[in-house]
Amino acid sequence: MGEPDSNTPQPVVEAAVRALRAGRTRYSQITGSPDLRQEIASHLARSQGPEVDPANVVVTHGGSAGLAATVLALVNPGDRVLLPEPTYSLYADHAAMAGAKAEWISTRPDGSIDLHKLAAAAAGARMLILCNPVNPTGMVFSKADIEGVGAILRDHPDLYLLSDEAYSDIVFDEITFTSASELISVRDRVVLSGTFSKSYSMTGWRIGFICAAAAVAEKINLVHRTINGPLNTFVQDAAVEALRIPDKDLHALSTRFQRRRDLVMRHLDGLDAVSVVRPLGAFYAFPRIDSALPSVELVQRFADGGVLVRAGSEFGPSGEGHVRLSFATDEAALEEGLRRFTHVINAL
Repeated sequence: MGEPDSNTPQPVVEAAVRALRAGRTRYSQITGSPDLRQEIASHLARSQGPEVDPANVVVTHGGSAGLAATVLALVNPGDRVLLPEPTYSLYADHAAMAGAKAEWISTRPDGSIDLHKLAAAAAGARMLILCNPVNPTGMVFSKADIEGVGAILRDHPDLYLLSDEAYSDIVFDEITFTSASELISVRDRVVLSGTFSKSYSMTGWRIGFICAAAAVAEKINLVHRTINGPLNTFVQDAAVEALRIPDKDLHALSTRFQRRRDLVMRHLDGLDAVSVVRPLGAFYAFPRIDSALPSVELVQRFADGGVLVRAGSEFGPSGEGHVRLSFATDEAALEEGLRRFTHVINAL
């Protein structure tokens, strides 16, 4: 599962309990509570640099609802949506919901964006959706990659960028994360999607946000509120508390996942039938298996061997032959899972 194994931080839970006891159980403002929108705006401005106003922020029912509302608000039937892949499978589903055509753009062998392919496909496209850091590969796009995407947007004034940065707090090896929000010259066509699920272990709370130019945010909010209505009031109060967690605690989260990444790589690097690009963020690895079996059948072989993985083909055409491992679990379980994974590999 794409879910941290740790519990939601206790101060966040206590904030929700206080809100419930204080009667914070009624409808909230339909765009999100003013306190939370202000806190998100301040958090983004601190962590990513550019000034953000609460008018740029829409609070959403998890990151997924924000992604869906953005696509439905900005993409029309017949439009083309560009998906650098392998990438999170939900984006293609959202494009289909809007009646749009998803176009897969394979990334380079090292996981970086193929800017030449992307530029060649950009003419007439309506939206580009990036996952950064990438689910499923753990790639973190470089500043040069993000600036290259910005140049493509400047060349194509009808193209929107939707940047899903759900894992932006989980990066390794002292890498500096570059957010798409730093593309100031095309900021009116950049939509940032965020969530509380990964950084704060709040997957079940279902709360996220989008940040966009005020006019674009208004369009996204119109779709989101029509489908979802207002959010849980006490959950928003808890989210305000989450954003007050010190940066050092988020750094500790990255350190913990980096140790697990290193554990995974030690096992995978020793397998001749496996090749994998070293993850730089998130909590996934995306090994390619040297086998004639398609990804779906590989998944079944691993399941028969007592370990669960996801089929690489879920994440785009170039994912065929790969599987996705999640290392969002404790090290003892991870060691056992990798032992079983190795046993299946050796039996293929």
